[in-house]
Amino acid sequence: MTTQQQTSYQLPELPYNFGALVPVISAEIMELHYLKHHKGYVTNLNAALEKYHEAESKNDMAAMVALQSAIKFNGGGHINHSIFWTILAPISQGVHEGPQGHLAKMIERDFSSFDLFKEKLSALSIGVQGSGWGWLGYNKNLKRLELASCSNQDPLSSQGLIPVLGIDVWEHAYYLQYKNVRADYVKAIWQIFNWRHIEERFAKACL
Repeated sequence: MTTQQQTSYQLPELPYNFGALVPVISAEIMELHYLKHHKGYVTNLNAALEKYHEAESKNDMAAMVALQSAIKFNGGGHINHSIFWTILAPISQGVHEGPQGHLAKMIERDFSSFDLFKEKLSALSIGVQGSGWGWLGYNKNLKRLELASCSNQDPLSSQGLIPVLGIDVWEHAYYLQYKNVRADYVKAIWQIFNWRHIEERFAKACL
């Protein structure tokens, strides 16, 4: 197997069509977000990794260090968006009634109530300065749920948490529809969270 094959990441298939999340997210936003931004992260990640392995083969430490930021940014973008698409679903699927089972109990334990959790994650996401993400993560060491924000495309794993649910608050995720009113977008996105998949992510995080 060649180095290129070993480090070649692929754009994951969307689990729905571009217009499936209307009226919360427009088809135009979804198409641009997926085909321009996420695809761009994958393309740039593969290019950076190829250069990294070439530098590694030459023992060029300076070049390897210089490529770290591009790998982190584009790799994080790929990781984050690959999660994001799967935790959303069309309203017609009927998976938006909120968490059930173990996840529901953990949210109530760690945040007092679902409504308070929703309020806190929304406020955290709206308050991200510039571009970034608001996350619900699982702390495996402490066996509890935690909220965290990440700048740019930094992956939540860099904070020692396993991502369970994330809100993308980069402007490209909402600006064409919600303009500069990030709060309206964050409020609306709760209508299309796929809680059954989010529960599955949480269950795997607990293993």
